[in-house]
Formats: sequence, structure tokens, C-alpha cells
Amino acid sequence: MPRFSIIVPCFQVQGFLRECLDSVLGQSFRDIEVIAVDDCSPDGSGAILDEYAARDARVRVLHLPENAGLGRARNAGAERATGDFLFFLDSDDTLTPGALRAMADRLAETDDPDVLVFDYARTYWWGGTRRNALARVLAEAGGAGTFTAAERPEILDLLMVVWNKLYRRDFVDKHGFAFPPGYYEDTPWTFPVLLTADRIAALDRICLNYRQRRQGSILSTTSRKHFDIHDQYERVFAYLDDRPDLASWRPYLHRKAGEHCLDILAKPDRVPPADKAEFFRRTAELFAAHRPAGVPVPDGLRVLEGGYAAYALQRQAARARREAGRRARQVRRVAARRAKDGWGALHARRPQAEDLVLYSAFSHRGVLGDPAAVYRRAREIAPQLRGVWVVRDPERARRAGLLPPGTEYVVPGGPRFRELAARAAYFVNNVNWPDVPGKRPGSVHIQTHQGTPLKYMGADLLGKPGARHGVDVPGMLRRADRWDHSLVANRHSELVWERAYPCRFGSARTGSPRNDVLVGAAPDAGAAVRARLGVPADHTVVLYAPTRREYRRGGHVERFDPARLAADLGEGHTLVVRLHPSLAAGPARGLGLAELHRRGVLVDATDEPYVEDVLLAADVLVTDYSALMFDYANLDRPIVVHADDFDAYTASRGVYFDVRAEPPGHVARSYRELAWLLASGTWRDAESARLRAAFRARFCEFDDGWAAERVVRTLLLGERDWTPPASAPATARTAPGGGAQVPAQASGHDRLAPS
Repeated sequence: MPRFSIIVPCFQVQGFLRECLDSVLGQSFRDIEVIAVDDCSPDGSGAILDEYAARDARVRVLHLPENAGLGRARNAGAERATGDFLFFLDSDDTLTPGALRAMADRLAETDDPDVLVFDYARTYWWGGTRRNALARVLAEAGGAGTFTAAERPEILDLLMVVWNKLYRRDFVDKHGFAFPPGYYEDTPWTFPVLLTADRIAALDRICLNYRQRRQGSILSTTSRKHFDIHDQYERVFAYLDDRPDLASWRPYLHRKAGEHCLDILAKPDRVPPADKAEFFRRTAELFAAHRPAGVPVPDGLRVLEGGYAAYALQRQAARARREAGRRARQVRRVAARRAKDGWGALHARRPQAEDLVLYSAFSHRGVLGDPAAVYRRAREIAPQLRGVWVVRDPERARRAGLLPPGTEYVVPGGPRFRELAARAAYFVNNVNWPDVPGKRPGSVHIQTHQGTPLKYMGADLLGKPGARHGVDVPGMLRRADRWDHSLVANRHSELVWERAYPCRFGSARTGSPRNDVLVGAAPDAGAAVRARLGVPADHTVVLYAPTRREYRRGGHVERFDPARLAADLGEGHTLVVRLHPSLAAGPARGLGLAELHRRGVLVDATDEPYVEDVLLAADVLVTDYSALMFDYANLDRPIVVHADDFDAYTASRGVYFDVRAEPPGHVARSYRELAWLLASGTWRDAESARLRAAFRARFCEFDDGWAAERVVRTLLLGERDWTPPASAPATARTAPGGGAQVPAQASGHDRLAPS
């Protein structure tokens, strides 16, 4: 008996069917049967199914003699299922890598619940991806065991469809659940199933890509078939009538029915215009017939107590209000912009504030990166300088630990920001300033960058259309014209920045300020960070830090299954994963990372505020083309480069040198090579040390632990001839997160726990 029976009804999907089946049959979890139902499809779908069945014994094909519709096709497949759990997969959707293994693990963890609800992402025909907007519901429920709908009613706020759930077959058979004919057949299935289930479990992981077709979606067509929604809710209420124990759900379902029907009516491409009045009347009759006694009608549904004419006038008035509001907002924006420009111009006539330094990092995210290191050092050795941070969302920054107590800040765009931007003598940023006034004579702009460049930047992107998507290169260069100083950690960066940004700045060979805490780090520098992350003191920490891809819209490409790597590392190892900051809030986090972190399979350090802390905690860095390799090299600890898609990455983004030919350590060109390098101990052999030494000599040239102080003294205080003391005391410096004590001039240390 297989663990999963995956039922795939097919009708006119020949263009998508192979991708769907490949995503199922290529899963690492193989204890499945696929029951593919050819719903008398007039295209080549049936032949494709027969082809797959001929080469994979797990696939069985059922050819229906006549078109039965989606619900009945699912029923036909379910009748032939032998698995423990039923999974109804639409034939134009796909499973994400590792989805079935994650489902199986969660089922085992929760002792085979009646229903397992998992997450999904919408994938659009133009390449975009958007995670389920209510993913937080699954995140909150995923940490618990099992529950009922009464215990967590928010589970009913999720999309009420059949394909984001697994159903224990014994539970389905016991209650006789089946799909009715017609449109919206999921409605009389999902509500009764979830309300009846005694044990529901949640999986906080994107397991399915829900394809948003440009055309062809049945529910997006204009048709009288949308009237089926009324019959489907009649079936739901009939189920309640047969189950007195569920009577308390009637007010909720009554409201849901009204909202669902009005939502269909409001969409211009659903109900034919000539039939809208009839649809409204049928909805009002349904609403009145099942109204619970003594329960007031919600404000938004009172329109159903009137006629269609009143409803139509209400809709027309709402549209008029929205349009008037849009125009008013536009007028206010123009007036506000003019007022801000005038406010800034007024303060630009005032004397320059020679002690004022305006800081920003990563588009105003908070106190981060090289600007943060300069700011901290300036507070220590130049307290006469007033440092003010530009922070877009102060509350969010505080919650994330990116706005320490006592930090003076302003919000971009406001009058206070305009005043300070007009008068500041110094500007320190690791990206361009997008919304400051024109450069004032005498002001000094310091561009710290975000590390040593491997991938193309600035004007070099003009030859890489994949990387140019959404990038205004001419505008970028106009803003770079404000720069006075460009910080570099090596001659490579100096040459790249001067070519990529053909502007009037001068290169400052200061080193990277954020790397000061890494240079000469003590053996126990990352101990406090390890403890905070829950890593056993005697474990070898493998940090996996992939970068984003420009050849994939959204930027995320999962090169291998992190759970597999964590397992292959074996006992005595902890895998720590840190995604690129641009992917932290997108679907990439939902592809198993949060769930694996919850289960203790790995540590998700993406939200750690300071990357320097994470680097200090690691014994070996595994990355692809991330600039973190240049920072991590300062620790003189092993680095492994996973370059299995280097050609695609180079073609889309461009690189300044072939990291495979001049690597900081061993290079893996496949997951098999990567796993072998880590398991065999080769990652820390003599050849690894030799490659790392050459890499450090080239790319850590100006990183000596004094970069932040060098910037403060030479660029902010004007001490042009300042040099670090020849024999500096080993004064302790604290890493950004406050956990690591780092002597300023200690010898390098290759901290390696036994593998």
C-alpha cells in the first residue's frame, strides 16, 4: 500500500501536463501511486498519460468514456486509490522539490492526522511568484501538533480549495466525502471535511506551485455556470442539517456564502452582464433561506436585503468614491512634494552643519553593514560628530534588532529628513541615496559599497539584459556623481568601481569597515553567536549562504535540498542557512527553510541582523557567487564554492573573474561533489589552505582591522596622514551583535571541530 495516492484529473492540459507529472515522479520520496484521469480530453493529454504509464509503474491511467467534469473525475480517481492519503493535484500545477518528503515527515510527526494543510505559491505566466498571503496562519499552526477547526478557526481563512491539503483515505471513506458536479466543487468538499476532522495538522512549507494561467482558467470565464455556487452552498448547509454537532458553524458559513457569491458577482469577467440581476436575486434567496435566527447581518452583506438596483447603485457609488480618492491622493502627493522641495531649499541656504553625518544602509533598512561599523567607531573616537540614521520603518527595524536604543534617526521623505539632508556635511551609505536633494558644495559623500564585487555592477550591467531588469543604469550613475570617496578592500575593487561607475570620485584604500571584527578573530569569537543559535559547542558549523539569480524572476533558485545536505553532513555538524537579504521576505523562505528550522534539521539564520556574527560562528562557508566569500576569507577559515550553474549565472549577470579558476577553496560542480568534499574532510586539506591563502592575498589586501577608524580619521576628521599604531594594544572590539570579543591585532585562526 503506497503512502500517497496522487489523483491528477486531466482535461485540455497537454501544454502543462508533462511539467506536472515530472514534478511528481521526480520527487525524492517515491512511495506513491499516481492515478491520472483522462476526462475525455480532446487534446493529446490522454496519449501523454499513457506514455508516462508505460515507463513508470507508479502511474495508472483511467480514460473516461465521456467528459464528467473536474469533481466526478476526482471521484473516479479516488475510488481506485489504495494509498494512506489522498492528494488531489490539478494537472497544470507542480510540486516543489522535496515537497512529498516534507509532507511524509510532517504526517509521521503528527501521527497521521485526518487532514494536512500545506502552503503554496502563485506562479504567474510572466514569471512572477507570490507566496500565499496568509502564510502566517500555517506558520503559527505548524509549530503545534494537531487541532480542530474550532480550536484554530483561522485555518478556514485559507483558500478553500482541495489541492492544498492531504486527506487520510480512511477518514474520507468513513464520512463518504465526494465531489459534486458543477463549478466550485471544492466548496462542498473542503468545508465539511475541515469542520468534521478531529485532527488537522499544518505544514509551513510551500509544497505546490499554483499556476496562474493567462487564459484557460475555468473560473475566469464568463458563463452562467457560475450560478453553480448557489447549489454548492446548498449542499454545505444540507451537510450542517445532517450534523447537529456542527450547528454552531452556521453563522460563519452563512456569512461566507454571502461574501463568496458577492465576490463572484463583483468580478466583471464572471457572470454575464444580462444575468447579473438574476444572480443577485438567487444569492439573496440563498442568504435569506439560511439566515441563522437571532444573528445580525454583517454590514457588508446588508445589501442582500435590498434589490439589485440598490446594489448596482452602491457599486457605482463605491467606484466613484475610489476614483475621487485616487485623484485627491494624487493632488496631495504633488502638493507634498512641492512643500518638501521648498522646505529643503530653505534649509539649503542655512550654514552647513559641519558636525552632522547622515548614515544609511541597504535602502534605509537600519544600522547595518559598513556604514554601521563607521558609525560605531565614530561614536567612540569622535563623539563631537553627530550621527543620524535614515530608517524607513523604525518599528520594524527595532523588532529586527537593526535600530539600537539611543540611535538618533529620521524617516526618509519627511520635513526633518529634508532639513538634515540639506545641511549635513557628510553622507555615508552602501547604496545610492535615492531621495536627497542635489549635492551641496562642500558636502562629502562616502560610498562604502556592499563588499568586493564578483558579479557585474553599474554601467557593466548595460551588456547584461537579464541583470538590467528593473535597473535604471543612467539614473544610478547620476546618483553616483555625488560620490566623493569609494571605499575599497583591494585593487580588484578599485578597478571595478572606477569602470562600473565612471564618475568623479576617488578610491579610498581603507578596507571594509564591517570586516574589522573578522580580521584576526579569536578562536572563540563566535561562541556567543553559536549559543544564541542553539548550536552545540562541539559541532562543526557549515554555513550555506547562496546569492540571488538574475536568470530567474524572483531571484531564488534552490540548487539542492538543504535537508539532504544536513543529513549528509552527519552527526557532529550543524547546517546554518542564510539567504540573500533580497530573498528574506519572499517565497524562498517558504520552500522548507522555516519548517526545517522548527524541526531542528538546520538553523535558519536569514533573520540574524548582522551577517558578521553569522560568519564568526561558522567553521566553513559554502557559497556559490556571494560576495560573503571575500569577507569570510578574512577569518582564514575554509570556503567551498558550489558552482553548478556558473554558465547560466555568468550569461545572465556577468562576473569579473572565473571563481572556478581562482577560487578561495575547493569547487563543487554538482551536489554529489559538494557532499563528498564535506563528508571526506577535503574541504580543509592543504590544497584548500593554499587556495585560500592566494585568495586572501588578492582580495583582503587592505583589510587590516582598522578600516572603520581609518574612515573616521581620514575622511570625516581630515587626518590625512593618519596611520594605525605600529604596535597596537590588543584592545577588545565587540562584534555588531555584541556577542564576540575580537582583539584588534590577533593572529588568524582556523577553527575546526572534528568532522
